[in-house]
Order: sequence, then C-alpha cells, then structure tokens
Amino acid sequence: MSAQSENELLKMVIETQASRINEQEETIKELRTMIDELRTLKANLEETLDEFRRQFFGVKSEKTSNKEDTAETDAKKESVQVKSYTRERKPKATRDELYGNLPVKEIICPVPEEERFCDWCNAEMIPMKPTFVREEIRITPAIVERVRYMQEVLICPDCKKDYDGSFKKGEVPSALIPHSPASASAVAFVMFSKCFMGLPYYRQESAFTQLGAKIPRETLANWCIIAAEKYLFPIYDLIHRELIMRDVIHADETTCQVLREEGKEAQSTSYMWIYTSGTDGLPKIVMYEYQPGRGGIHPQEFLEGFHGMLQCDGYQGYNKVIDVLLACCMAHCRRKFYEALPAQKKKTMKLLDINSPIAIKEPVIPQSDLDKYIPAEIGVAYCNKLFYLEREFKDLPPEERKAKRLEQEVPVWDNFWKWINSLNTTKGSKLEKAVNYAQNHRDSLCTYLQDGRLELSNNYCERMAKSYAIGRKASLFHASVAGANASAIIYSLVETAKANNLNVFQYIYTLLLYMPGHKNGLEGIEQLLPWSDFIKEHCSGLIDVEIITVEDHPALTV
Repeated sequence: MSAQSENELLKMVIETQASRINEQEETIKELRTMIDELRTLKANLEETLDEFRRQFFGVKSEKTSNKEDTAETDAKKESVQVKSYTRERKPKATRDELYGNLPVKEIICPVPEEERFCDWCNAEMIPMKPTFVREEIRITPAIVERVRYMQEVLICPDCKKDYDGSFKKGEVPSALIPHSPASASAVAFVMFSKCFMGLPYYRQESAFTQLGAKIPRETLANWCIIAAEKYLFPIYDLIHRELIMRDVIHADETTCQVLREEGKEAQSTSYMWIYTSGTDGLPKIVMYEYQPGRGGIHPQEFLEGFHGMLQCDGYQGYNKVIDVLLACCMAHCRRKFYEALPAQKKKTMKLLDINSPIAIKEPVIPQSDLDKYIPAEIGVAYCNKLFYLEREFKDLPPEERKAKRLEQEVPVWDNFWKWINSLNTTKGSKLEKAVNYAQNHRDSLCTYLQDGRLELSNNYCERMAKSYAIGRKASLFHASVAGANASAIIYSLVETAKANNLNVFQYIYTLLLYMPGHKNGLEGIEQLLPWSDFIKEHCSGLIDVEIITVEDHPALTV
C-alpha cells in the first residue's frame, strides 16, 4: 500500500472517530439534561409527597399511635447517626442575678426565753450578730380594697353666730372615670394583665372574684377603652409623631377579628398593623394600629410625612407608601426556599438566627459535586451564609457594618444571582415560587447594603406582631372597633415600655395618675414619654403604687 493510500485511510479513521466522539458528546449532553430534569422531577415529587403526608398524616389528623408503631419508630431513630457537636453550657445564674433587685426582709429566729441563760454559770447571755441560714421568696397576693374619699369641712365659729357661717372644704382628687369605681392602679392592672400577661377579660373577671370583687368583664373592657381614648391616646400620638421623624421604620401586619363592625360580618378578617423603629441608636418605638383591611392605603396614611427607609416583607401594599426607600426582608426569601425542601431535608437544615445565643458554625455553600444537593438546599445555604455574616457584623457601628457588607456580602449576592439565573425550575413548584420571589424583589432585597442602619430581615417587627398574636390567641377577638383601637394604643405603650427597659405596670400607672391633670391642656406631657428622664426615674424600678398616689395631687412641671 502506497503512502498516499495509508494517509487517506488514516484520515478516514480519524474522521470516523471524530464523528463518533461528537455523537458521544451529544449523547452525554442529552443524558445530563435528562439527569437534571429527573432530579428536578424527583424534588417536585418529594415536595408533593411531603405535602400529601402533611395533609393526611399530620398532627391534626393523627391523634393516637399504638405501641408497635412507637417501637418501630424508636428502632428507626436508633439507627440514625447524628453528627456530634459541643454546646457551651451557660453558667448557672446566682441568686443575686435572679432576684437581687427585690427588697429584703430579715426575720430573726430568737432563742426561747427559758434558754437565754448559760448552762454552766447561769449568767444571762448577750446576742451576737445573727447568722444567715437560708432565704426564700415570699409573695403577697394582690389586695383589692375600697377607698372612700371623705371631704373635710371647716366652719368658722364666730361667723356662725352672726351669719349663716363661713366654710372651707378639702380638695378631693377627680375621678379617673366619672361615676365609676375605677382607679389608676386598678385600670393599670387590668391593662397590664391583658396586654402584658395575655389574660383575657373573662379570666380577669374570675381573678377579681377570687380577690373579693365581682367586676364584670364588660366593665373591665369599658375601663380600658375609656382610659385609652381619654388619657393614653395623647401619649400614643406623640410617639407616632416621633416615629415618622426617624430615618428607618419596620412594618408588618397580622390578622385579627372584630365582632361588631359596621359593614362587615363577625367572621370577617381585620388587621393589626405594626410599626417599629430601626437600629438607629435612638429610643426604641413599637406602635400598633387597627384597620379593617390590608390595603396599602393604611400604611400610606399612617406613615404620612415619613421620608426614610421602610423595611418590610414583599407585600405589594407597601409600594403605595410614597417617597420612601423599600428594603425587603431576606428571612421571607429564605423561608420560600426552605418550604421547597423535602421533609427529610428540613430536619437537617437549620435556619440561622442573627440574635441566637448559641454559637453558629459558618455555613458552607456547595461549590462542587452539586449533583448531591437539590436546588432548594443550595438556596437556603446562600441565605444562611448572609445571616451568618450579619451576625458577625451586628455589633459594629453603622458605617463599619456597611463597609463589611460591601466587602464580604456583595460577592455572596453576586454568586447567588448567577446561581438563580442558571436554574430551570418546574412550573408551579415551590422552588419556582422561591426563585420568582427572589427575582421580583431583587432590588429591595439588596437595599440594606446601602445603609448600615438597615437590617437583613424584618424579624424584630415580626416578633412584635407575635406579641399581639399571643394575646389574640387567648382573647380570640375584639368585641368592637373601639376595643380594637384601645388595644392598639395599650399594646403600643406596653411594648415601647418593654423595649426601653421600663417597668410596664409602673409606666401605665404613672400615665393614668398624671394625665387626668392634663386632659384640658397637654403642655408638658413630653415628660411622660417612655424615654424621658422623669419616666426613667419613676418607672425603672419595682412595682410600687405607694410611691406616688392620687392623694399627692401630682403635677408635671411645664
């Protein structure tokens, strides 16, 4: 065979092999595409199966279990291997740390009189310094008593001889609520029990009965409504004015029910809106506002005059608030990816909390062997990485925190959006919803990078919504719109007092004690704001209604 023939034959072999290689590469691409589709399909099927399991075999429907099922479950649990970790044990709190601020009452246990003589010489023994043996916490239940104001009347004996007489009468403090036995301490106690302790009026009615006073729940509710409208609303209004002057506000809303509301059925849904101040170093503010609906007009009207940054969830109603910069909550975005996880993955995947006292390990975002991870798992890992970094920066000043964010978090966001754009999600799946949520709120999710006073999430405001939800779970509903508005006012003052480390009962009591003297002229009531020096002095200690009483005729200095 000639050299030319060998070259032609070799050329044909090479072309044939090249053709086969191209075919194999195309086959490999098709197989990889098929694998990705099957993986996505598997994730969707697991998601659907998980949803069916929750619906049919969840806690609500599965009431009991037999011993065999329990034994089988225990056997399965024993076969599961969990990675070991070391948790730092918190030091045990001392008694001084637990209740060192309580007043101390010392009780001397004396030696009996017949034993106060020496057994050897019969001389009378003298006392030494008492020896500490133990201590206990003693509680005196609430005391309900009737207080009758008796007016002293003076008459001139000389004038009485010639005329009808000259009289002088002692000044009697005005009633908190006319023609009512309600006092500042009683109404403050009812408000404190309702909005701080979560005790509905019917339970308070039972408690008062045990204390010897049969006060109907309707009366307790009316006390709170009248006192809130008449005395607490001016303080509420001042706090509202202070809030809209801030640079950062957080907003959220939660459902409630009002039985008697014009134009609405008793079973219809109403809303309690929550607004809080941001981490700007100024006194904290927490405000609630009742509204019959969830329309964007409500935050627009409440925040009229506010021109700062508004942190909220992805609800479109907040877009109606004009002249503000919206910052979307990353916790909601992470929640969407977490909901797309199968049940087994949810058990192993943790959602990191910025304020958790437990040490957090730095999350690892998968960079290789991506076939081992489902997309929702990778999405949660990206979100957790951002929350981990925020935990590291939370104690920094705003400017330093902003610099750290731009340095370390921006690259995470860049990789996150590249990963988002590479996904091929199944229509209608939870993963698609999570991806769409992230893409639709891309700009507002990254707004927090512009200012160190903004947060990655809106969790603080949501916790304030939870405070109301706990009380709602116990009370179930508001009887009237007036009751819902009163609850909004009281909850605002209670939670703001808590946020500023005040004694909540003492603060409400002080307001009801001083405000009757300012109902016709509101000058000087700035001293009753939760962060004033006057309030810090009088409401930072223990509950003590004897420090100042209505008999003292308190008056604020203008």
